[in-house]
Amino acid sequence: MASLTKQEIRKQEDFNDEIIPHLDALYNFGLRLTSDPNDAEDLVQDTIVKAYRFFDSYEKGTNAKAWLFRILKNSYINNYRKKSKKPQEVDYDEVASFYESIRAERTETSDMEDKMFRELIDDDISNALDEIPEDFRTVVLLCDVEDFTYEEIANMLDVPIGTIRSRLHRGRNLLKAQLMDYASKKGYTQD
Repeated sequence: MASLTKQEIRKQEDFNDEIIPHLDALYNFGLRLTSDPNDAEDLVQDTIVKAYRFFDSYEKGTNAKAWLFRILKNSYINNYRKKSKKPQEVDYDEVASFYESIRAERTETSDMEDKMFRELIDDDISNALDEIPEDFRTVVLLCDVEDFTYEEIANMLDVPIGTIRSRLHRGRNLLKAQLMDYASKKGYTQD
């Protein structure tokens, strides 16, 4: 069994201190991007592996959360591009067994993010958020849910701050339009 050097141990300690506290936020953002818990977990795992591999390039004490979100977003985009170029494959045996398993089974989630969103956000609001285009949804989530600044979001997404402001404005307006019926059902009126 090989023992770790002091430098490797220090790297692991620094990584744990800087990166691990952001795992829940990473998972929540990954889930909002993918809409699938398994894909979100894979995306977070991929992000953590890349973050550890390139941790030497991370400047300790800077915004680790923004750095991680940028890695996650880039991984998501790269994975999406790979999937969109690959023809869709279906395994008949897998589909047949899946069909049999879902007929009699009701799945329960122990996903903390899902429970939180159920308590904090009605399905109508969550659905409205899912209905707006991804570029706008991503900026709205990063700004209004994750509390990143415009500059941090611009760095994460590698776009100018003006684009972030524009996407945020348009995203909020699209979300507002989606939620007008919801608001009137809940008794809110427009002044």
